[in-house]
Amino acid sequence: MLGAFANAFRTPDLRRKLLFVLGIIIIFRLGSQFPAPGVHVANVQSCIKGLEDSNSVYNLINLFSGGALLQLTVFALGIMPYITASIILQLLVVVIPRLEALKKEGQSGQAKITQYTRYLTLGLAVLQATGIIALARSGQLLQGCDKDLLHNDSIGLFLVMVLTMTAGTVVIMWLGELITERGVGNGMSILIFTQVVATFPASLWQVQSSKGWVTFGIVMVIGLILVAAVVFIEQAQRRIPVQYARRMVGRKMFGGNSTYIPLKVNQAGIIPVIFASSLMYLPAMAVQFNQNRDPQPKWIGFVNEYFVDGGHPVYMAVYFALIIFFTYFYVSITFDTNEVADNMKKYGGFIPGIRAGKPTEDYLSYVLSRITAPGALYLGLISLVPLIAFALINANQNFPFGGTSILIMVGVALDTVKQIESQLQQRNYEGFLR
Repeated sequence: MLGAFANAFRTPDLRRKLLFVLGIIIIFRLGSQFPAPGVHVANVQSCIKGLEDSNSVYNLINLFSGGALLQLTVFALGIMPYITASIILQLLVVVIPRLEALKKEGQSGQAKITQYTRYLTLGLAVLQATGIIALARSGQLLQGCDKDLLHNDSIGLFLVMVLTMTAGTVVIMWLGELITERGVGNGMSILIFTQVVATFPASLWQVQSSKGWVTFGIVMVIGLILVAAVVFIEQAQRRIPVQYARRMVGRKMFGGNSTYIPLKVNQAGIIPVIFASSLMYLPAMAVQFNQNRDPQPKWIGFVNEYFVDGGHPVYMAVYFALIIFFTYFYVSITFDTNEVADNMKKYGGFIPGIRAGKPTEDYLSYVLSRITAPGALYLGLISLVPLIAFALINANQNFPFGGTSILIMVGVALDTVKQIESQLQQRNYEGFLR
């Protein structure tokens, strides 16, 4: 393994790419530490210390920003606007025929969709920055903090902060595309990985400082088991064999080869977890904006009892059910069995023992529904780990092992290592894994 790393840095082209990625990551983390203009840094840091164990409605966005959101830095929004824009475009491709036609046009159509994603990211960044700064001005961003987070409440400063955070999101998007073009791996995924890993040591040390070395050791052992399980499931796939009939074109014989359709157990990735987490934060956010009403509506007490505390059994059950639902929903719209069956029929492919056309579509739908079941259960159980830890040891909701954090870390790390390994094999005929 160490020899493979040494070979990676001995190869000039690969070394240049790896150092370029490292340089971009350093710039990215520096931007996540610089406060935006007008932020009262001392008051912000003082208020954040009192919220380390809270179930903040901004924990998901704060996770994707590497802790920069609540500190109101230049890169406070992180990569979240781009993620949201990408998910929205993926859903719209299924709904809007024009976008579906662009997707089928190949590279030129994909470039157009990418351009739409950039525009939507810019719009979402403006909206999110406006909302976050408005909450900071009103004192509702960090609950329980009676200190001023901004130096003044002028409209000029408000507009400058919105412009700064929006520009920060555009720069992050540009850095991610630079990594994809000139570095190794998917740029946006690596930036997400960087932000999640940035909060990992602090989360681990918080467990040790609050619960002691024994609990810390137990958490580490459980964490290693979870990482091994996530690696196993993320690599697992069902391979559907596909045979292509031979065709005579002129005097040449074409086709006759066999391949397979890889159906991953976790076909949906972390998208269902993001969907479910976002929906579960909506009731708590609604309470936050209506808690000063007098008299308070009855639904506020209901939400406070069941949907604010992440360790409540009702919260866990609803969260788990939402993940199961969104897993099936997202897989159904991203893997079109009808399109796959039509493409196979068009190019003379068939699954052995299954007739082409509608029978192939039905078979693929059957296999996909069965393989999605363990994938959905896996996502639900992994996502409940931080909630269970929150209930048992009063850990922070961003518990290091579990949920979106471990799925992102393991998934992006595996994908990046595979890409480095493929480049090593092209040059040295050996990679990381032997």
